[in-house]
Amino acid sequence: MFLRLAVALLVLCCLGQRPHAQPAPALPESAQAVGWKTAREAVAIERRIDALIARMTLPEKVGQLVLTGRGDGFDIRRIRDGLIGGVMNFVVPREVREVQEAVRASRLKIPLIIGLDAVHGFSTYFPLPLGQAATFNPALIEEAAYWTGREASAAGVNWTFAPMVDMSRDPRWGRGLEGAGEDPYYASVVAAARTRGYQRGGVAATVKHFVGYGAAEAGRDYNSTWIPTSQLHDLHLPPFRAAFEAGSMTAMAAFNALNGMPATAHRGMLTELLRDRWKFKGFVVSDFGSITELRLHGIAADDAEAARKALLAGIDMDMMSEVYHKHLAREVAAGRVPMAALNEAVRRVLRVKFHLGLFGRPDVDVAAAPALMQTQAARDVALKAAQESVILLRNAGDILPIRDSVRSVAVIGAMAVPEDERVWTDPAGLGRRVVQPLPDALRERLPTGATVRYQPAFTKACGTEFSDKAAAIDAAAASDMIVAMLGEDCEFMGEGASRTQLGLPGVQQELLEALVATGKPVVLVLATGRPLVLTWASEKVAAIVQTFHGGTEGRTAIADVLTGKVNPSGRTPMSFPRSVGQIPVYYNQLPTGRPQQIRQRYESIFMDEANDALYPFGFGLSYSRFSYANARVARGSVAVNGTIEVMVDVANTGTRDGQEVAQLYIRQPVASRSRPLRELKAFEKVLLRAGETKTLLFRLDAAQLGAHDDEGRYSVDAGLVEIWLGGSSRADLKTQVMLTKS
Repeated sequence: MFLRLAVALLVLCCLGQRPHAQPAPALPESAQAVGWKTAREAVAIERRIDALIARMTLPEKVGQLVLTGRGDGFDIRRIRDGLIGGVMNFVVPREVREVQEAVRASRLKIPLIIGLDAVHGFSTYFPLPLGQAATFNPALIEEAAYWTGREASAAGVNWTFAPMVDMSRDPRWGRGLEGAGEDPYYASVVAAARTRGYQRGGVAATVKHFVGYGAAEAGRDYNSTWIPTSQLHDLHLPPFRAAFEAGSMTAMAAFNALNGMPATAHRGMLTELLRDRWKFKGFVVSDFGSITELRLHGIAADDAEAARKALLAGIDMDMMSEVYHKHLAREVAAGRVPMAALNEAVRRVLRVKFHLGLFGRPDVDVAAAPALMQTQAARDVALKAAQESVILLRNAGDILPIRDSVRSVAVIGAMAVPEDERVWTDPAGLGRRVVQPLPDALRERLPTGATVRYQPAFTKACGTEFSDKAAAIDAAAASDMIVAMLGEDCEFMGEGASRTQLGLPGVQQELLEALVATGKPVVLVLATGRPLVLTWASEKVAAIVQTFHGGTEGRTAIADVLTGKVNPSGRTPMSFPRSVGQIPVYYNQLPTGRPQQIRQRYESIFMDEANDALYPFGFGLSYSRFSYANARVARGSVAVNGTIEVMVDVANTGTRDGQEVAQLYIRQPVASRSRPLRELKAFEKVLLRAGETKTLLFRLDAAQLGAHDDEGRYSVDAGLVEIWLGGSSRADLKTQVMLTKS
């Protein structure tokens, strides 16, 4: 769910502006972390909820299920009347304080849950979530979420609409930038890390969108999804479960219809699976306006029916539809919604508020908030995350890092100098963002005497029209090397930004071809929200550097990589297609009865394109060289309920220290169901000094190597399991183990 209201423009004036990051005031982490209480404390909370519900009127109960937002139509008197349970889009501490003070004028003084799309930052911005996933560094991803939560919490926000864990194999879908890519195992690791980080930082996490949103037909946002039960359990549900197991306190339902039933009214998912089987005890919020959209889905004749169906399916809180506020009390009074069902929804909302510690928590400290934004500690994490998110896709002739013999560099593209206060996923929490332009960062890092010329070429970062193309070409032709920063921006990214063509938007390809025509070496630096089709560039430019919008420190990190201050270690969290016609393209495909062998007509091939991705999942180059050898298992046979120990020697054969992402994939060639050709089951990001060799040990729980059938039943088959180790999903070093019945 993206913010639909322009709420962030006031933050600069209300938080204040300072040109440099400041040290954070001491604040014990334990004082801000939130999560589920246990034992006697949890029992006591349930008793308090019982007592509070007994005192509530019907309008007050309904009010706890209403989530409304800042902007036109917001009426603070409804808070004083006890008719609102949560607010969203409030980022200015002074305004947060006002709604908190309004609670104290209400009869029962039940605190508000205050939500925001703090997706990849609040005041300090980190790479887009897809960029964070490119780090393959779960601890760093958790730290980014922690600082996001800590800054949001300091401004009075206590709930974030993140992490998004929707699985997508289709880069046409614009919201892939909020997720972790195409692999369910890796996405589960990232989901758990982000959940822990947010809640350690002081805000309740919201795992979203439950479920199947990322599988929209044709990649068209909000479109229907059709997902077989086995795939639902093996691909789409694992990241959600990982987030819940990590403690996520709330969940958000999806916009889409899943197999013909809108997710907002899908009792099978929201109640039978989530609550009855998984024992989730938090509350579920709708997405923005999605309850009233049940009418458009064709399962409700009016808003009253939509409200009834959503609540009985398991939607506890209505985000911005106002249908609970307008209709739910009458539905209860008429007996169409049982009071017991209403009470249970209220209980779940109150449970989260009690476990968050909102009862008795002091109001936001307006004076203290500014000093907690963009602290040096947060900026340090933002820089490291941006550095590790940079993916080197191509480096012909080792043209990078930029050599000392290069005396002049032309930086071309308006994106190299970011627009003030521009954030790529949503406008949440714009604050004192200090963003260094790429030309300035390069000037600081290149040898004394080297010249950096900058030309924007376009009128704005979107690259939809030229400002002065000739000046850009002249600057490029007069330089030893060209750094062209291009990609997606503005309307080409995010929610509602589905695309059928995945080339460079606007006139950017025209510029890139003109730059290549100068004969000077071109380094293409991309900042996008998804994998683009880079087939032409991969043949014509000297180097390709991929980022997914690096945040506050993004362009500084790019300069660090281009100049060799940092050795790139990012890896692709999604496969890059050769053409749109390949989509969906992903590494963990099932085998076919007619696999490609010699590329003849009656094999499973395209007549006009290769089968495989241009850049596969897990791929990324380094300024170092890494080799793998001596793959082995501790025991040749292991019971299906046992532990598999796999070892491999990884060596840095280059002349520079570097980080490698060692990846372990499995395949079961013969099983009761057809199994993927490769499945990621473990990885480790390891620092290797030049010439160093390390032996890595991976422990696999054999019980995690199974799959679900068409009824959703999980099993692990005995039999041979192939194990592949290497630096991407194309790993070619192999060992094996035999799984036996326990």
